[in-house]
Amino acid sequence: MSHNPDPSERISVHSAAFEAELARVIDRVDPAGLYGPAAYILAGQGKRFRPHLVLAAQDMFGGERKVALKAAVAVEVFHIFTLVHDDIMDKSPTRRGRDTIHVKWDEPTAILTGDYLLGKTVSLLLAYPDQTLRSALEYFTDTIRKLCEGQVRDMAFETRDDVTLEEYLVMIDQKTSALLECSLVLGGMTGDAAPDQLETLEQIGHHLGRAFQIQDDLLDVTADSAQWGKPVGGDLMAAKKTWMLLSALAAEDPSDAWFKAMADRGGARKEDVPEARSRMEAMGVVESARDAVIFHSEHAIRLIESLPAGDGRSILVALTRKMQERLY
Repeated sequence: MSHNPDPSERISVHSAAFEAELARVIDRVDPAGLYGPAAYILAGQGKRFRPHLVLAAQDMFGGERKVALKAAVAVEVFHIFTLVHDDIMDKSPTRRGRDTIHVKWDEPTAILTGDYLLGKTVSLLLAYPDQTLRSALEYFTDTIRKLCEGQVRDMAFETRDDVTLEEYLVMIDQKTSALLECSLVLGGMTGDAAPDQLETLEQIGHHLGRAFQIQDDLLDVTADSAQWGKPVGGDLMAAKKTWMLLSALAAEDPSDAWFKAMADRGGARKEDVPEARSRMEAMGVVESARDAVIFHSEHAIRLIESLPAGDGRSILVALTRKMQERLY
C-alpha cells in the first residue's frame, strides 16, 4: 500500500465502502416489527470510530478487504446492539439525537432487535477464512465477556458511594476499551500481523478507550447541546459515577461537599449543571480530564508509530488526533 501523507482521502474511501456494506445488513422486511426497528437503529449516524479501526489495521497489515469490511460492519452492528440494550437499562429517551427503540416502539421490541443484531454480528464474522475464523471468534466472544463484566460493574456503582477512580478505570477498560481493542485485533487478523503486533494493537485500543471515555465524560459537562445530541449534564443529573464526578468528589473540600450533597440526593437539577461545570473548572477537574485524554492519546500514538509505516498507520494517528480534539 503506497503511503499517502494526507490520510483523509483514504478515510473517505473507507467510509464509503463501509456505509455501502452496512446498508446491505438488513436484507429482510418481514416481520416489520423486527426489521423496521433494526433498520431504524442502523440508520442513526454514529462516529464509526470502531469500523475505521478495523479497516486501518487491515490496511496496515495487508489484509483481505472483503473480510475486513464484514468485520468492520460486525463491530459497528455489535456496538449498536450494546447501545440498544444500554438504553433500556439506562431508560435513555434519545440516542444520537433520535428516539431510542424502546421509546419509539417498546422494551420487548428493543430487546429482540438487540438480540437479532448480536446474531447478525456473528454471521458477519463468518467471513474470516477457516484458518483464522476460530481465533477471531474466540477473541470476539471474550470481548463480549469483558463488556458484560464492565456493564455489571457500572450498574453496581449506582448503589455505592465509595467508588474509586481506579475502579472506574477498570470498568471503562472493559466497557469501552475492550471493543476498540477487538476492532484493531480483528483488523490485524485479516492480514499478516504477528502475535506481538496484535498485542500492540490491543494496547493501542486500551489507551484509545480510556481517552475516548474520559473525553466523553468531559463532554457531558462541557459540550454544546445542539451538537451533543443528548442533554448536557445528563450524567450529572443521573449522579452517574463518571471520571468527572469521581474526580470532583475526591478533590472537593469536605467542609463544602457540594458534589457529595448533589450525589446523595440522586443527581443535579438541570439548573445546577452550569454551577457544577464552574466548580469543576475551579477545582482543576476539567483541566485534569483534558490532560488524561492527551496522555492516553499520545501513548496510543507512540504505540501506533512502532507499527509498519503506510496508509494504515497514518489513518490510525489521524483518527486518534480527531478523537482527542472532538467537541461532541
